[in-house]
Amino acid sequence: MDPEALSAALLTVIRPLAEARREGSTAELTAADLVLDRPKNRDHGDWSSNAAMKLAKSLGANPREFAAEIAAALADTPGISSVEVAGPGFINIRLDAATAGALARTIVEAGAAFGTNSSQHGNSINLEFVSANPTGPLHIGHTRWAALGDAIARLLQASGATLVREFYVNDAGAQMDRFGASVIAALTGAPTPEGGYGGAYIAELARRVHAKRPDLLDLPTDEQITTARDLAYEFQLGEVQASLANFNVKFDVWFSERVLHAKGEGAGPSLVDEAVERLRAQGHVFDQDGAVWVRTTDFGDDKDRVIRRSNGEYTYFAADAAYYLNKGDRGYAHKIYLLGADHHGYVHRLKALAGAAGDDPEKDIEVLIGQLVSVNGARLSKRAGNIIEMDDLREWLGTDALRYSLARYPADSPLTLDPELLRKRTNDNPVFYVQYAHARTHNVARNADSAGVDRSVFAPELLDHESESALLGALQEFPRLVAFAAEAREPHRIARYLEELAALYHRWYDSCRVTPLGDDAVTDVHRTRLWLNDATGQVLRNGLDLLGVKAPERM
Repeated sequence: MDPEALSAALLTVIRPLAEARREGSTAELTAADLVLDRPKNRDHGDWSSNAAMKLAKSLGANPREFAAEIAAALADTPGISSVEVAGPGFINIRLDAATAGALARTIVEAGAAFGTNSSQHGNSINLEFVSANPTGPLHIGHTRWAALGDAIARLLQASGATLVREFYVNDAGAQMDRFGASVIAALTGAPTPEGGYGGAYIAELARRVHAKRPDLLDLPTDEQITTARDLAYEFQLGEVQASLANFNVKFDVWFSERVLHAKGEGAGPSLVDEAVERLRAQGHVFDQDGAVWVRTTDFGDDKDRVIRRSNGEYTYFAADAAYYLNKGDRGYAHKIYLLGADHHGYVHRLKALAGAAGDDPEKDIEVLIGQLVSVNGARLSKRAGNIIEMDDLREWLGTDALRYSLARYPADSPLTLDPELLRKRTNDNPVFYVQYAHARTHNVARNADSAGVDRSVFAPELLDHESESALLGALQEFPRLVAFAAEAREPHRIARYLEELAALYHRWYDSCRVTPLGDDAVTDVHRTRLWLNDATGQVLRNGLDLLGVKAPERM
């Protein structure tokens, strides 16, 4: 019996009891309203509900007396061994061993699908994250946004959402021309231009550009810069894509900002041009002092925003508007932006933009701000000179350790990683602890095979040890937790759950044998415990996959 089935059973007994006290009082009550929690103290049962206390006031009932009525009615439900009332009206429920243990077979048979759910079904989501300028290597901040963004995407897809991972390539504007001029300066030995880019990576790009175009310096100056810019951009974007792929992060769409500014067919209006007129049609654009403005204060922004200056040039806000509208045109009703710590000012601006476009700022757009991350003892990049590169971090600490550790904390909390801890192969290292638990499940299965223990028998009523009850209780929580973590955009909940599950598995391993001792015969207890062992391994594997972390079979 999973939490959903238990909630339904609880609702079945509560409805008539409540109706007897006050007609129509539970007309809108659903199983989803009846929250079930796993008691921290296993002596209090497998599940606990505060339904009696939640409903008592509206029914004019004493919470504890109402809880006693619910407990008496619920006790006859098949699969429930006992129901007790505790404190002011908590209902503590204990499942019988067979009902609780049946979950092990369910998990094994579901395999990789266990934990998937339909809570996000029907949601069409565009998730944009990382979106670094293609003028240099990815740094430690991008590393965190990559780990978090990809884990959020995995959670949403596991919960039934239609989702695209999108990288917005900032390849238009003055910074790209400065990028090209910086490459020319490195090639000719001239000083880096003001506001340009330095570092050994620029010299490397310059060598690659010159190898591709040996005649580069024979071109007119303006053509030198544009040619160097476009070639260096191609090389640098390729490096960014390779860095992310090596970090086990793959994007479905690489959206070029240049697309927004490109003129339409027959020199028609660009997407930016069209965006201004579409916002004007919504009634939120006005002209003042020769400039074109969007009245974003109507939607909570601190000031109205200029979208086109009096000299006819568009602002960055214009590209933001065209990009937002383009996402909707491509069929994505919900847009999630994961931005760095220096983008707090974008929150109100983007939400106001959604409102000006005719969308619901509280429903159709979501802006998540990630906080800064640092690594004790990390060295600045030798190539870039002023950043800690993603590639250097990955080679130093490993993809699994980085991805797990970066997903283990809420996005809005500053984070300092301890490299000594992350490189340890001990239980103090959280990712090692979880991966080792998974590897141990495979080792147990290998030993079981050698001892002649198979899954030919499944007798869930035999899983009655205290450690088995605790382990099964944790396994039951996984699908519900995946759905909650997806809704809350909080992958760290999966990481913390996996650590708890690993701890419960290790305790079970110490208490319950899957293989018989010495010459003892193989029994149905051993065979049934193998199901539980394999079920735990499956959930550990599924959880690690949601974080983009490998689940090794040997360590």
